[in-house]
Amino acid sequence: NRPEPQRKPYAMSEHVASIHWRRGTAIFNKGHYARAHVWHFDGGASVHASASPDIVPAPWSDASAVDPEEAFVAALASCHMLWFLSLASAKGFIVDSYADEAIGNMREIAPGKSMIAEIALRPRVIFDPAHAATREQLDALHHTAHERCFLANSVKTRIRIEAR
Repeated sequence: NRPEPQRKPYAMSEHVASIHWRRGTAIFNKGHYARAHVWHFDGGASVHASASPDIVPAPWSDASAVDPEEAFVAALASCHMLWFLSLASAKGFIVDSYADEAIGNMREIAPGKSMIAEIALRPRVIFDPAHAATREQLDALHHTAHERCFLANSVKTRIRIEAR
């Protein structure tokens, strides 16, 4: 048995991301400029990012990069999963795998103003058969994970859990 990892108080944590964009030699004129940029995180990870090609057409966006909207959806799904795994572990359940194909839906809320109005988390959890949760326990784990997720508590977007 390994000791429980030391945890910092949640209210005192700080999270840093640096965003870097350069025009380079391109013309900066009436929407004709590249949206590709890089996110750098305090742990050393870097992510190639861009505006969504659904919003800014190529060549001014990069479809191979992560866009802010999909990163938002992924961050919420990740937060939910991390809470779910923590809660399942504390209850003695053994999770073999967890996969989620989360979907965020954007809609216009006023002329020229849009938001991701709803995110559907669609987690599929596979348990070790000898240490599996019942359907009721699974639903309760997802409910509690959603209540504890820092990001879900930070946004006004409606978030649905559609456990599969």
